[in-house]
Amino acid sequence: MVKRIVVGAGYGLGDWLVQRVSALVMAVYSLILGGILLVCTPMTQHEWQSLMAGSCMRFLTLLFILSLCYHAWVGVRDIWMDYVNPIGVRLTLHSLTALSMIGCAGWATQIIWRL
Repeated sequence: MVKRIVVGAGYGLGDWLVQRVSALVMAVYSLILGGILLVCTPMTQHEWQSLMAGSCMRFLTLLFILSLCYHAWVGVRDIWMDYVNPIGVRLTLHSLTALSMIGCAGWATQIIWRL
């Protein structure tokens, strides 16, 4: 009898699904924003502010940014796991990546809801 020992974190299917869903969210947002920009092209800062001032657009933009950050986290984390062998270096890179994604998402949220 052959005993198979499975090792690893087991992220597989869940992260694959998260990347696909986040990519879909970003694609839909890009189509919506592209359609809005085709219909009415904002040229001044005031026009951009009025475009982004609505609660619906703010929510969609926040959803886009969170999807982008999580999508990037999964991709970069997989790169670190595949190509960085020393555990200490990998943990440091994981931590720095996570902190930068959280910081970027927080900063973007502050900018969006400050309008």
